[in-house]
Amino acid sequence: MDNTPVMIFGIIFAFVLLAYMCMKGWSVFISAPICAIIVSITSGMNPLTSITDTFLSGTGNYLAQWFGLFMLGALFGKIMEASGAAASIARSVTELIGPQNAVLAVILATSVMTYGGISLFVVVFVVYPFAVDLFKEADLPKRLLPGCIATGAFSYTAMAIPGSPQNQNIIPTNYFGTDPTAAPVLGCIVAIYILVVSVLYMNHRANQARKNQEHFVASEKDLAIMESTKNMSLPNAWLSILPLLVVVCTIIFVKWNTMVCLLLGVLLATLLFFPRLKGCMRETFNQGAANSMTAIMNTSLTVGMGNVIQASAAFTIICNAIDTLSSGNGLIYEFISVNILAGVTGSASGGLSIALETLSERLLATGLNPEILHRVASISANGLDSMPWCGAVMTMFAVCGVTHKDSYRDVAVVNIAITASGAILAIILGSMGVC
Repeated sequence: MDNTPVMIFGIIFAFVLLAYMCMKGWSVFISAPICAIIVSITSGMNPLTSITDTFLSGTGNYLAQWFGLFMLGALFGKIMEASGAAASIARSVTELIGPQNAVLAVILATSVMTYGGISLFVVVFVVYPFAVDLFKEADLPKRLLPGCIATGAFSYTAMAIPGSPQNQNIIPTNYFGTDPTAAPVLGCIVAIYILVVSVLYMNHRANQARKNQEHFVASEKDLAIMESTKNMSLPNAWLSILPLLVVVCTIIFVKWNTMVCLLLGVLLATLLFFPRLKGCMRETFNQGAANSMTAIMNTSLTVGMGNVIQASAAFTIICNAIDTLSSGNGLIYEFISVNILAGVTGSASGGLSIALETLSERLLATGLNPEILHRVASISANGLDSMPWCGAVMTMFAVCGVTHKDSYRDVAVVNIAITASGAILAIILGSMGVC
């Protein structure tokens, strides 16, 4: 008897359950193994060996491979946050552009920090105090803030601009034999497209709010935050941006390993801001390390689940179905696969890692330019990852004090619709040989 329908149902059900559990706040430490067991049972595999030999080995291999990158990235972000350097950059950019261009100011402030290597989770916490003060001066409703922050922190800076030290741009290097500056022309064109369209959209939303006579309404928390930032002593802005420039420039021009570049950023930031870190050095480093473990374990466990799916007899059938859907175009195939997996896991790096772990050899076998494959994969990861259950989205809403009802529409437009259209543009350009 053909067991294929049951196997395919098991995989689909496991993904739906994973998304539901993530949305309901269940830890991926619980949800990923449960979903892996469901896949193994419906696929006729031994559940015990599927966990011990396939799930855990996949989790462990990914952890060993990417531990350094996650650790150094989180540590760098925490040092920049604790020293006040990140806040100094945020304040300088927002003050330079001013409340008359509040939307652009928030987007650029988050963009500078994200492209410089500061974790997007740290960026959200750092930017908000200055962004909310700017929106108060501009008299714009706070519900528009997440769309602006998401544009700068979650989209083009993380995956389209060549040289970005963010995970979405680094992960493909290991699978395609590329470097972080892969497909620079294609990446820059898509980055400009996403930035311009997102700024136009968010300005349109701001103008709509003004026409509807909506105003800024501060909560008690907002008032306290704005009061505390008024007289905050921060390091010099030019000094603050130096570690970010060093990280990005060594990646792009010196072409060192990204971990080496981040380590250099960590050492330089520690040296420059040592007096500010003197009383909290241990706490800062410990917290940065703890933050990295949460991020990498979440991704590693979803990759472990992906390994179990890859071991299922139904995996080839699913790959062939996606191949038919994409009409044999490798870039469309990549776009669909990465987006689906990023959407289910609610994680750009998680979905990207599962997709490339299981499909990269198949993609390379198409004969497509590895640099184009790298860039399209990276851009595609930042599409459906911003589903309502995405951890980064929920964290941002909590920090901003808004609900999904208030702000998710804007986040969905800038981080799903516009970013996905950017990926389609990348596919068109890549198919034309633009690299």
